[in-house]
Amino acid sequence: MSRLWKIVLLVVAVLVVVFVGLRMAGGDKDKAVGDTAAAGDRGGQADNAPVPVTVVDAVRQDVPVYASALGTVSAMNTVTVSPQIGGQLMSLDFREGQEVKKGDVLAVIDPRSAQASYDEAAAAKRQNQALLATARSNFQRSSAPEYQQYVSRTDLDTQRNQVAQYESAVAANEASMRAAQVQLQYTRVTAPITGVAGIRAVDAGNVVSAGTALVTLTQIHPIHVVFNLPERQLGDVRTAQQAGPVQVAALDRTDAHVVSGDGRLDVVDNLISSDSGTFRARALFDNNDNLLWPGQFVNVRLQLRTIDGGIVIPTQAVMRGPDGEYVYVVQPDNTVKMQTVRSGVEVGDSQVQVTEGLKGGERVVSEGQFRLKPGARVTALKPGETPAAPTEAELKAAQQQSGGRRAGGGPR
Repeated sequence: MSRLWKIVLLVVAVLVVVFVGLRMAGGDKDKAVGDTAAAGDRGGQADNAPVPVTVVDAVRQDVPVYASALGTVSAMNTVTVSPQIGGQLMSLDFREGQEVKKGDVLAVIDPRSAQASYDEAAAAKRQNQALLATARSNFQRSSAPEYQQYVSRTDLDTQRNQVAQYESAVAANEASMRAAQVQLQYTRVTAPITGVAGIRAVDAGNVVSAGTALVTLTQIHPIHVVFNLPERQLGDVRTAQQAGPVQVAALDRTDAHVVSGDGRLDVVDNLISSDSGTFRARALFDNNDNLLWPGQFVNVRLQLRTIDGGIVIPTQAVMRGPDGEYVYVVQPDNTVKMQTVRSGVEVGDSQVQVTEGLKGGERVVSEGQFRLKPGARVTALKPGETPAAPTEAELKAAQQQSGGRRAGGGPR
């Protein structure tokens, strides 16, 4: 074989090898493109899968409108009990923290000095009464017709004036007796109001004087709660007050539960503070269960009015975006649309009233909104309900989908 033929055969062999290699590379590329397309179809199907979300109905109900503030419980009356007479404190007849009634004896002061003054005034009265009786007898005797010729006019006038003198003395003695009796009554210190006794300020056995503080009484039935509201709410408060009794509730500051709900607005102050821009108001509570205590801080909730037939949804259903507030509304075909709304007053701790954008009965998404976009398909769940567990077929399909994605996304 000549050298020329060897070169020709070598060229032909190289061309055959190149042709076969190109055919094999083209087949692999077509297969890879087909696998990628299939994986994309499966991914698109996965993206179109329904999103499980919690759905609630927009409810139409009466919505109370409240004004809230921080309030301080204040006793209706506070009295510092002090004796009105000095002397040794014989006894304290109350227990600290005890509720005492008006007129109950709280303390007793040594009455002997006051009793002696009273007895002295009574003895002087009896003495002057005896002298008055003698003077009246002498005057009546001298004024009798059978004795007038023996008694001079001067003596008769003297006897008449002596009777008047002793009458005045008896009246003065009676006044002294009443004064001594008052002082004697002061030795028994009584409660001026019905209230709770505080910690005593003095012990029995001490010598006290008039004005010495013994104990402080605070009236807690009923009781006041004083609070401040911003001046912009003054018109609403006065309007509510003119419409009738305004209900007030006192709430605990820790967990906001109602401590006492039987309060009513008592008075609105007659001026607005120029420093804080607020006005004072006071509510009155019966406090029969003693849950309110003087000096206690509470949250005050004042009911101004009631919105009839308001639309109420969970607070967490309302989202906020660049264009304002919105909610996702579930349509009959189980797709969602973005609906612009405007929220109003809060209803309780977890709901809000919607003034615009919703109708009663519309279904809104309350949980799972962050996975949604307009037009997305959803699986509606009730509050507290969880999605059903996947079946074996769904798990197998998910595994195949995962494997297809890995194959399609591998290196070329």
